Amino acid sequence: MFKRLREDISCVFDRDPAARNRFEVITAYPGVHALLWHRVSHFLWRIHLKWLARMLSQTSRLLTGIEIHPGAKIGRRFFIDHGMGVVIGETAVIGDDVTLYHGVTLGGTSWSKGKRHPTLGNNVVIGAGAKVLGPITLSDGSRVGSNAVVVKDVPENATVVGIPGHVVSAKVKDPSTVKREEFAKKIGFDAYGTSSGMPDPVANAIDIMLDHIHAMDTQMQNMCKSLKSLGSELDVVKLPDLGGCDISSEPLPEHVDSNTTNKSSEE
Repeated sequence: MFKRLREDISCVFDRDPAARNRFEVITAYPGVHALLWHRVSHFLWRIHLKWLARMLSQTSRLLTGIEIHPGAKIGRRFFIDHGMGVVIGETAVIGDDVTLYHGVTLGGTSWSKGKRHPTLGNNVVIGAGAKVLGPITLSDGSRVGSNAVVVKDVPENATVVGIPGHVVSAKVKDPSTVKREEFAKKIGFDAYGTSSGMPDPVANAIDIMLDHIHAMDTQMQNMCKSLKSLGSELDVVKLPDLGGCDISSEPLPEHVDSNTTNKSSEE
């Protein structure tokens, strides 16, 4: 139990840069409070003290603004950011390392008993205001954009947006996209819920900047090697560590013109 508690608190620091210390997380994060209340109410639900479990969950709802039915099954390192208005139904199943933002609903579409709420795999992220409805499955690594309404299964590592939700980023990615995402992650930028298939000019501009930075870095390394081969002595400047990701050895993305890169380097 205490191991789970430590995990629930520690995962906040990985997903919320505003978190400063454990005391603040324990005392001022309603998402953590709601999860702790749910751990207790779910235990009571499993031992058939269902009225007491419901009363505990309603007390948690009153105090946190987050409604989690005690019958819902929630995995490890679950994080609700902000949290107000989140609703999780009775038969919902949530995997490990899942993140929900405020206003998310994991709801049902039927009045029949049985499985009627969504199943979320591991590492799923659901944006603010999104509605995931019915006994559907969001596979591992999937993402749901803000205010989307999802009523169909979502494949692994896919991004879903819109009303009704539709996939804009599938599992299969070209090498340049994969490399760009890895580089963006290393430097601390991650355009949540967006992809190259969405009309987001800011994300597209950032993608172009990342490609240009990568191209310039590769070109500069080639220039340094050429100068050293001619006997020049160059001062060694220590660059920031990118976590062991050697991006310079990868080929340039297909849309990057090497001639343009050479011209910009010469200037």
